[in-house]
Amino acid sequence: MTDAMHAHEEATADFDLVVIGAGPAGMAAALAASRGGLSTLLIDEQPAVGGQIYRSITDTDAQRERILGPDYSHGAALAREVLEANAAGRLTHWSGTAVWQVAPDKTLHVLRESRTQAVRGRAIIVATGAMERPFPVPGWTLPGVMTAGAGQILLKSASLVPSTPVVLAGCGPLLYLLAAQYLRAGVPLRAILDTTAGTDLRLVLRHARDLLAGWQYVGKGLRLLREIKAAGVPFFHDVQQLRLEGHDRLERVSFTAGGKVQVLDCQLALLHQGVVPNTQISWSLRARHRWDDTQLCWLPECDEWGQLSVPGIHVAGDGAAIGGALVAALQGELAALGAMRGLGAGDAAVIGRRAAELRAQIHHHLAIRPFLNRQYRPRDSYRIPADEVMVCRCEEVTAGAIREQVTIGCIGPNQTKSFSRCGMGPCQGRQCGLTVTEIIAQASGLPPQEVGYYRIRPPIKALTLGQLAQGDA
Repeated sequence: MTDAMHAHEEATADFDLVVIGAGPAGMAAALAASRGGLSTLLIDEQPAVGGQIYRSITDTDAQRERILGPDYSHGAALAREVLEANAAGRLTHWSGTAVWQVAPDKTLHVLRESRTQAVRGRAIIVATGAMERPFPVPGWTLPGVMTAGAGQILLKSASLVPSTPVVLAGCGPLLYLLAAQYLRAGVPLRAILDTTAGTDLRLVLRHARDLLAGWQYVGKGLRLLREIKAAGVPFFHDVQQLRLEGHDRLERVSFTAGGKVQVLDCQLALLHQGVVPNTQISWSLRARHRWDDTQLCWLPECDEWGQLSVPGIHVAGDGAAIGGALVAALQGELAALGAMRGLGAGDAAVIGRRAAELRAQIHHHLAIRPFLNRQYRPRDSYRIPADEVMVCRCEEVTAGAIREQVTIGCIGPNQTKSFSRCGMGPCQGRQCGLTVTEIIAQASGLPPQEVGYYRIRPPIKALTLGQLAQGDA
């Protein structure tokens, strides 16, 4: 970032705390901080608060709430409290605002109303949530193939649903949730292709105590499965060798299940194999990260308050580790208490007692997570694809090209980026980063921790030179 670029940005506006992301973690953090007396700015790209899980919660109706279920409706009270606090001036909410750079001195550069602007906080909470794990299988780039998350966004934001029978393929609770939501909306389901190997009784016995502690989550999952079964949806288990086929668009899905080759005609398939933390901002800050072999992804290293290795910057919610909406809200409040503590605001004893309560609740909700991580662990073949499969959709780089680069000495994603532009497209490596790390690890024999990740540089989100130039001096 040059001085000439900075000259086109507005004068810095200061807040005690800037929260990035208005999902459950961000909303809870902003509310807790404002109640604690901090001047608080809540920034989000969407036109309204809610994040992905509670998207459009402030502009929904009874029909949509019935389709989406009680977990979605749970966010209404939190969103309403944020709107009331913003209207009363207790916090500031900037909607439609994209953060394209965060500096270690806690200066943020944002794109707001097509203009660049700088804002500085004494502390920052990154609550950017999760993103879907890449699912690179043959044909995943064909028109007619989307992610389950994309399908849910259309349902939540615009009540748009498929008009043709849809195939849902992959693993993880979201797959079952979307299936149930589509059934309530009257969407015909062609089939569900579950890529997990099924429930291992030994795994259940090993995690019996965790499952009892998380009985609400178990019950919720069983109810979803009963709802799907009652609808008579074809359900294939232990799906392997998944391929999406067609010429100019998706025409059929082929796979093996129960030792038999199956082929289903379809025009729309939604893929999903779990979510992973969105770590683009924490990587851009050069914060320390570690490879987690249970969640098969990178996690930012945080202290007990969610603070990164960069002082004064915290991470809360699924951006720190996948835990779900309820845990995210608790972690958001905890991170806000950590920011208050770091800034010398509030009563230390009160903060300590509330933090202990929050950590106990978080521990309770996360009890089932080890079981879920094992039960819905994506297969190696669905994370580390064959040579002909496209890995980087932006720059059209295949898995085979990455492996060839390893043979000539590339042992990290940044080297492969130099050779092939892999990770240099509009998504900035979001859709290929994990896959590239694991391909290189497998091909080189190195652990993912040594392979590393892309060196993320600003702009984190794309902006034009014209938008940059329109910032006020």
